[in-house]
Amino acid sequence: MEINNLFDLNSLKSAPKLSKRQMKKLLEELELNILNSDWLTIGIMATSDFEAIKALRSISKKYSSIKFSDLNSLHANGNVFLKANQKTGNVFIRSEGGLGEGILLTCQYNEDSHESNTFGPLPLDFFTN
Repeated sequence: MEINNLFDLNSLKSAPKLSKRQMKKLLEELELNILNSDWLTIGIMATSDFEAIKALRSISKKYSSIKFSDLNSLHANGNVFLKANQKTGNVFIRSEGGLGEGILLTCQYNEDSHESNTFGPLPLDFFTN
């Protein structure tokens, strides 16, 4: 499947391998959505808590306004789902089998008239490049 825009990812269970060109194009599109949103909720599906936390930290490193604390206290065994809320700062992680792998970003708005949009799954290293 050819990935040309963020919405092409919506039907996937796991993040696809992306070329540098695709990653650059998707990041440009995603950043417009991030900058226009009021806050994000972030879902990360990974094979370990370490990988999920690493992916979340890569987002915080890229965007200084997205910060979470107490990440070292998070722990779950096996495949995991991590959920982080930028507005509240809350981060939860749980063991969960049968998931794919990748990052899901939901752009949220304070006004009910704006519909939230979820983008992904993006590769776990998407924000490190």
